[in-house]
Amino acid sequence: MAIAIVDYGMGNLHSVSKAVERLGYEPLVTGSREEILAADGIILPGVGAFGDAMEHLRETGLDEVMKEAATGTKPLLGICLGMQLLFTDSEEHGRHEGLNILPGSVVRFPGGDYKVPHMGWNRLQFKNPDHPLFAGLEEGHVYFVHSYHVLPEAESHLLAVTDYGQDVTAIVGDGNVYGMQFHPEKSGELGMSLLRNFLKLTDTESK
Repeated sequence: MAIAIVDYGMGNLHSVSKAVERLGYEPLVTGSREEILAADGIILPGVGAFGDAMEHLRETGLDEVMKEAATGTKPLLGICLGMQLLFTDSEEHGRHEGLNILPGSVVRFPGGDYKVPHMGWNRLQFKNPDHPLFAGLEEGHVYFVHSYHVLPEAESHLLAVTDYGQDVTAIVGDGNVYGMQFHPEKSGELGMSLLRNFLKLTDTESK
């Protein structure tokens, strides 16, 4: 099963690729529209600033490829910044339009009694424990690094949260589109199990 890892110049490509390979799937790091849309599943990674990432996606035409992929049936996963890019807009360093695949905004943590960025291990709370993404799993800790967080407009899109001075969006999902704010490939056994369950969805789609 080939999993396209979208290369637009701002992704943590190596660690994600190695994680996919360890789980028994074929990682394909690519910026090709044809290869992305032909893959069995798609991962949109991301590290850095929201505005810069969207500029890179637009310059390469991959913004339209992501939107096209989202209208299909193949599973698509955004990781960290990649998850934030799926939403309508972000206030990071001014307002920037996102891919608008999922309705909602990316906002900065207000700070106060807790440090920003949110960095370290925090416990997931499953909002929809029966979702296939959580099959065979129990709530546990995963690794976060972010200064901005997502406010989804649709409650139904919120699959898991974590507590960091407030409920913070950790996992989202709508149809074939998913997002994880944390780094599953750096989140120990639970993170890898969540990634494995996402990849299993590509098996289902291929049948």
